[in-house]
Amino acid sequence: MESYMNGAKFDCLLFDMDDTLYPLSLGINLACRQNIIDYMLNKLKIEESLVPKMCLDLYREYGTTMAGLKLLGYDFDCDEFHACVHGALPYDKLKPDPVLRNLLLSLPQRKIIFTNSDEAHAVTVLKKMGLEGCFEGIICFETLNQPSPDSPTSDKRILCKPSLESMEAVVEIAKLDPKKTVFFDDSPRNIASGKAAGFHTVIVGSSALVPGADVALESIHNIREALPELWEAAGDHAEAAVDLRSAVVAETTVLA
Repeated sequence: MESYMNGAKFDCLLFDMDDTLYPLSLGINLACRQNIIDYMLNKLKIEESLVPKMCLDLYREYGTTMAGLKLLGYDFDCDEFHACVHGALPYDKLKPDPVLRNLLLSLPQRKIIFTNSDEAHAVTVLKKMGLEGCFEGIICFETLNQPSPDSPTSDKRILCKPSLESMEAVVEIAKLDPKKTVFFDDSPRNIASGKAAGFHTVIVGSSALVPGADVALESIHNIREALPELWEAAGDHAEAAVDLRSAVVAETTVLA
C-alpha cells in the first residue's frame, strides 16, 4: 500500500460499490456477466456465437454492456434489463461486514456511493452487507440518466463510468470539490477518469498502483493503515448542500 496524500485534507469520500466494498473473489461479477449474456441471447435474440465477445467488447468500449447495446440501436427497457441482470444474482454470498461498517462510520467526511448499477441493486448490496446508513447518498444509473428536457428523445447514450462526463456530473450532483474528494474504485480505467476529473484516487483490490492512482489498497479494510490522515480531518469542512430524492434505505438516499 502506498500513499501520496500526506498533509492533504478531504471532505468527501466517493466509493464505487461492486468489487470495491466487497471482493471480486465472491464471484458476483461473473454471475452478473453471465446474466447479461443470457439477456442478450434470450431477450435481444443476438446470435449465440457473437454474444460472449460482444458483451466484453461493449463493456470495454462504452463503460457498460448496456450502454453499448443502446448505442448499437437495440431497443429494450433499462428497468427490465437491470431486473434480469441483477434479479438472479447470488446475493447470499454477501454477508454483514461489521468491520467495514465501523470503519465507515468512524470517518468524519461525507461518504457517497458512485455506481453504474441501478438503485435496487445498490440498496440490496448495502443491506446484505449491513452498511445501511453509512453513506449520505447513492449516485447510480437512475441519478445519472434522468430524462432531461435538454436531451433529444432519440439520444440513446447512457451516462456511466468511466466517462469524464460522468465524473463531472457527480461533482455537480453532490456539490463536490474534486480537490477535496477521495475516489475509491476497483477499475483502473475509472481511476484514470477520476484523476482527470481532479479527484484523489484509490485503486481497490490491488497492491500495485495503476495509472492515475494515488494509493493502492488490497482491500477496502486497509483504509486506516493507508490513509490515517482521513481520521485527522474531523470537523474541518462544512458539508455541501445536496438535493435529495426519495429515501431508499435508512439514512441513505439516492442523490438527484
